[in-house]
Amino acid sequence: MAIKMRILYASNKSKIKNIANAIKAQYDLAFNSVDVIPPAYSCDKERIVVLAISGKGAPSDSLRLFCRELNKSRAQNVALLIDGDEKLANSLKETLAEAGTNVYDEVLYVKGGLPFLGSVKPEEKAEVFAWIDRVIANLK
Repeated sequence: MAIKMRILYASNKSKIKNIANAIKAQYDLAFNSVDVIPPAYSCDKERIVVLAISGKGAPSDSLRLFCRELNKSRAQNVALLIDGDEKLANSLKETLAEAGTNVYDEVLYVKGGLPFLGSVKPEEKAEVFAWIDRVIANLK
């Protein structure tokens, strides 16, 4: 099942990048489907964009500005994978909704761990893939 999906991350933790690459491998996505925020290639008519973000409280200015530009023509659906707190997730949901894109209700919270530890346990991968399947099943 090929779907136009991108995973963009804002994190200095290697585990978050490894989760993004695991999603790319599992769903057989294009070679440039994983990138940092802001991405080298801007989003254009993406069916879904998964934002994998580490942080607490208010998002950084660059992240907020990027989310503000994610309108329907760039990303029809956005899903949040957060290594952080609810305040960050709610702030991003608000910004994305104002931009006009559809934001998937269920935020997946993960524990990013220490910046130098990058391994993703099989049960963590299973949880992420099950969440991505739910996201895909509920696309608008």
